[in-house]
Amino acid sequence: MEFQTKFETPSQYMEALKTVFDTNKERVVALGEFGLDYDRTNFCDAETQKKFFKLQLTELGSYTNLPLFLHCRAAAKDLHKILSENKSSWSKGGVVHSFDGTVDEMKRFVELGLHIGINGCSLKTEDSCAMVKEIPITSLMFETDSPWCGIRPSHFSSRFIHTKFESAKKNWNENTMYKQRNEPQTILNILEVVATLKEINQEELSEIVFENTVNVFCPNE
Repeated sequence: MEFQTKFETPSQYMEALKTVFDTNKERVVALGEFGLDYDRTNFCDAETQKKFFKLQLTELGSYTNLPLFLHCRAAAKDLHKILSENKSSWSKGGVVHSFDGTVDEMKRFVELGLHIGINGCSLKTEDSCAMVKEIPITSLMFETDSPWCGIRPSHFSSRFIHTKFESAKKNWNENTMYKQRNEPQTILNILEVVATLKEINQEELSEIVFENTVNVFCPNE
């Protein structure tokens, strides 16, 4: 793990990250991606993840005063606990991206003042689509997480897609997607699905979600 191998001490790592921020303030709009991933404890055990997530949050949250871009896989309880116990370290909100948790987990993050980022991984099953339907519109953000996390034909949400993008394995060009790779334009599919689930006009929903995103990450624009 980089905290224990790239530098002699975790404090040195933190100072290096602060330097990156200090020299790129006009370009950095969020702190992250960071968080907890209990689906991959074979790479890093849960206790180590919690230790260093808390270190990053407390050391860099107040220092940068940036919104958070959070990762959460099968770890909602611990992520929420660390965030709520260290609320003084972050005041600009943020997003739990690629969210695939339960309705109750979603509501707890929203109550903390966080937004919920939705992509294809958030829309796999009927239950996950039911969760997305319950997200307050003012707490929604859309993403693709390309080249991963697209909506696959096997996903429950695929029945709500209206726009199909041309793809090619050979003779690929700028007007086609490469094979089945997820690409930025598929964010339209996320909009189509969520608008259908929430029974709301696509244009109206897109304007609200765009405003949510700008207000968090570019509040001065």
